Amino acid sequence: MSRIGRLPITVPSGVKVDIQGKQINVEGAKGKLNFTLPKMIEASLDGEQLVVTRDGEYAEAKAKHGLSRAILNNLVQGVSQGFVKKLVINGVGFKAAVQGDKITLNLGYSHQIHYPIPNQIKVTVEENTKITVEGPDKQVVGQVAAEIRSYYPPEPYKGKGVRYDDEVIRRKEGKTVQ
Repeated sequence: MSRIGRLPITVPSGVKVDIQGKQINVEGAKGKLNFTLPKMIEASLDGEQLVVTRDGEYAEAKAKHGLSRAILNNLVQGVSQGFVKKLVINGVGFKAAVQGDKITLNLGYSHQIHYPIPNQIKVTVEENTKITVEGPDKQVVGQVAAEIRSYYPPEPYKGKGVRYDDEVIRRKEGKTVQ
């Protein structure tokens, strides 16, 4: 049996889990999320524990057992605590600002970059160079942070660009004159 899949998910107080067949709806303080279980995977709520089981010993069922449990755990954690990704902008004149439902990035190009902020995602900018992406859906938070970073990934010579807060950029030595 899957080592991850067999672990029960503890549902904290304030989180409501509704199971309707294969459709699972999770609602909490941070928002609402839903997930459709794949075939051969079942979920049941035993008091404060959400348990994921599989039908049979098929390879496909084994593969999706732990995955389904991990996704459901992320849903429960997301609606109760939320997920956060932090980005840092390095470079002279590089800055960011939130304007309504868009984030405007000045990254040394001849134009500004306007990135629309998805629903349920909160983006804040501190000191014009520190971006915080928050939301209940782990996948969407990571995707938004990755897309913002992709506009100008950090380069190894001067360290300019958008990087994750905990990311370490290996610096390279430039050309030397002999």
